[in-house]
Amino acid sequence: MARKSKTSEMKVPVVGIVGLGYVGLPLAREFCKGGAQVLGFDINTQAVQKINKGISPLKHIPNSEIKQMVKSDRFKATNSMKMMAEPDALLICVPTPLTENREPDLRFVEETCRTIASHMRKGQLVVLESTTYPGTTQEVMKPILESSGLKAGKDFYMAYSPEREDPGNAHFQTGTIPKVVGGINQESLDKALEIYRWGIGTLVPVDSCEVAEACKILENMYRGVNIAMVNELKMLFDRMGLDVWQVIEAASTKPFGYHPFYPGPGLGGHCIPIDPFYLTWKARQFGMPTRFIELAGEINTSMPHYVVHRTMEALNERKKSMKGSKILVLGLAYKKDIDDIRESPSVELIELLREKGAKVDYNDPYIPRTHKQREHDLQMKSKPLTAKMLQGYDAVLIATNHSDYDYDMIVKNSKMVVDTRNATAKVKGGRGKIVKA
Repeated sequence: MARKSKTSEMKVPVVGIVGLGYVGLPLAREFCKGGAQVLGFDINTQAVQKINKGISPLKHIPNSEIKQMVKSDRFKATNSMKMMAEPDALLICVPTPLTENREPDLRFVEETCRTIASHMRKGQLVVLESTTYPGTTQEVMKPILESSGLKAGKDFYMAYSPEREDPGNAHFQTGTIPKVVGGINQESLDKALEIYRWGIGTLVPVDSCEVAEACKILENMYRGVNIAMVNELKMLFDRMGLDVWQVIEAASTKPFGYHPFYPGPGLGGHCIPIDPFYLTWKARQFGMPTRFIELAGEINTSMPHYVVHRTMEALNERKKSMKGSKILVLGLAYKKDIDDIRESPSVELIELLREKGAKVDYNDPYIPRTHKQREHDLQMKSKPLTAKMLQGYDAVLIATNHSDYDYDMIVKNSKMVVDTRNATAKVKGGRGKIVKA
């Protein structure tokens, strides 16, 4: 369903975006481009102040675009939740992490809904965009929002529309990615489609919120399961003396029935490492085990341990103990050319190497220093990457294959390079130095 043209007779909606992070801020940008009025909500006062000054908190959204949004008078960021009664629609883009027991943690969604319930008015639309399990909109959000005294589907509208973000991908932006939308009833779906037309080019309506919620899980599990397969093959082929990257390249020449996926040091980002646990938790309520999905999750979460073990083996072959070794991790972000470290395997790699007694530093051109996360606090600064400093490390571990890195220089000046991304494939003269892991 393509976005309809807007005329001067159409009422310009006020769209509220709750959470101005990796999902919310790009969404706000698209609605501004479409001509809607946008009110962005975030509890981070410092972030709100920076955004209103035209400073972008995200690398892939330049300051110039934020400044243009602010100057257009179509966008304002605020931490005043009292203003939640103003928008025609409130789109929730808050984190949905896991608890310590690897179960869904919906406290941010629940807290946001309670805040909305205390300020909402008749006629508003509330949409959840955060990744979650099928049933969240109806079972978790609806009762909280109805505590306002308003009836969902009658006094206000509810829908679910999963975010589809790929930071660093120059080929797709939020507005050009088809958007799935499901409502709790037909009126809610119609209202959601009416709002989203102001920011998204192609809309895909589905029969219910549950279908839209399950769609997001399926998309990410498709990637997670296939990545787990190649991760397992990487470990097997390594024992067989085969280069998994060459095998994948050869298989990719088949013009049908095959799509390449690539191994790595583990999974990162908010969705793929977390979604399996959301779905398996929900499946237990129906008395059905999800063995295939759980196995994929186990393989992917074990990859940092495999990389550390391969690093230890390679050091031993060079008559060097892991304990006391100096190791430089290249890349803290979970994928190349971005500044996002959510669920990044690099963080776990650093912690595992430290536990083994190694002295660990990192370099990442996009992340000058680490910040406190929910489960990690590395308290580190990025080290400058020079030929001289590389020579001082016993091993250099490539965890993220940023385009900025000069891999010829890195290999030339390193005693040993542990490559988890096939980043050194085109480097010449590195034989004996490069260890694939």
